[in-house]
Amino acid sequence: MRMAAAFVTMMLAIATPVLAQQVHNVTFARGSSGTTVNGTISGEQYVDYRLQLNAGQMFSVKMQGLGGSPYFNVMEPGSTGQAIFVGSNSGNSFEAETGRSGIYTIRVYQMRATGRRGEIARFALSISARRGSLGAAGGQGNHPFHSRDALVAGTPYHATTQIRCVAEPRKPMTSCRAGVIRRATSATVHIDTPDGGERNILFRDGRAVSSDGAARFSATQRGEVSVVRIGTVEVYEIPDVLITGG
Repeated sequence: MRMAAAFVTMMLAIATPVLAQQVHNVTFARGSSGTTVNGTISGEQYVDYRLQLNAGQMFSVKMQGLGGSPYFNVMEPGSTGQAIFVGSNSGNSFEAETGRSGIYTIRVYQMRATGRRGEIARFALSISARRGSLGAAGGQGNHPFHSRDALVAGTPYHATTQIRCVAEPRKPMTSCRAGVIRRATSATVHIDTPDGGERNILFRDGRAVSSDGAARFSATQRGEVSVVRIGTVEVYEIPDVLITGG
């Protein structure tokens, strides 16, 4: 019996696919400021495209879906998964001036429900990086916005705090730990929720505009606090000073 059980376990292990993360380094041809890459993902797989950029460049990514339902996120250097752009909420086109030098990641994926069905998605990504408004084409260092705004030691955040929140049905408002990554005209707030989950909320020009949640997003201003609602349960009260730095 033990041998039979071991054999069944071994066969299941062989038959069960391993979800591989694909990583590709992106480079531009000499004299060019952009390139196009084509790819395919299946089920819950995702693929990362990484490229080295300098602070002050205009970074642009546009996706063309060629089959299925692919999306992409954009992550800054040092990110552990926090995205400055969430394609499933914000669309198939991203452009922003880079806030710091380092490796930027474009992560292509499918939504969980689609991935669980094992569907295949095909896509083309047009990626470019050109001289930004600060005239930085290859300089090192950080955008002046970041050089005035040091990171909290041991974190990728420019500030951390506790915010009022609720993330579970029939639960009262409580406190959530939040950290913010600030950029010249946008910011991403990463929130650790009481149920052990995470939430990312994107701000543009000081206004909350989207999240990485699939449910309906809304934001209202109450004094100097942005009240963000996601679906019928989640509520996050984010002080303006966390976004602007005071």
